[in-house]
Amino acid sequence: MKTLPAPLLAKISWRLLPFLLLMYIMAFLDRANVGFAKQAFQADTGLSDAAFAFGAGVFFVGYALLEVPSNLILHRVGARLWMCRIMVSWGLVSAAMVFAHNETSFYVLRFLLGVAEAGFFPGVILYLTYWFPQAARGKAMGFFYFGAPLAFIFGSPLSGLL
Repeated sequence: MKTLPAPLLAKISWRLLPFLLLMYIMAFLDRANVGFAKQAFQADTGLSDAAFAFGAGVFFVGYALLEVPSNLILHRVGARLWMCRIMVSWGLVSAAMVFAHNETSFYVLRFLLGVAEAGFFPGVILYLTYWFPQAARGKAMGFFYFGAPLAFIFGSPLSGLL
């Protein structure tokens, strides 16, 4: 891809990056909230520290297993459809966490959450390569990466209040 005119790059940035940033903030909030909810969740379910840690970590097993297949599907069916699938299934599984009342249901739902979210981060990186030339991609990715600290800045106090 050749260089794009600055006004076009600005328009692309304002159309894509705020929403992608918001999605990344939600992804990090979702991951961090399990840690904030640990004490209350363990009190309600009786999970041990080891069981909780395993359940929190099993998320990344599903995520890691399906990252590459998810990106291949994204490339085949398009980012709009595939990112929508990721967000909807991720939201449904996240909402289903309310039904995690024992170790098994916690493990299964955390694994499914990783499966549902798999491909989000690498998919966004791939998607950014479709829209931004190499010279402008670093700035776009830097803006996207800014979602992680924003999630902790705003999510930590919010989660603490809840």
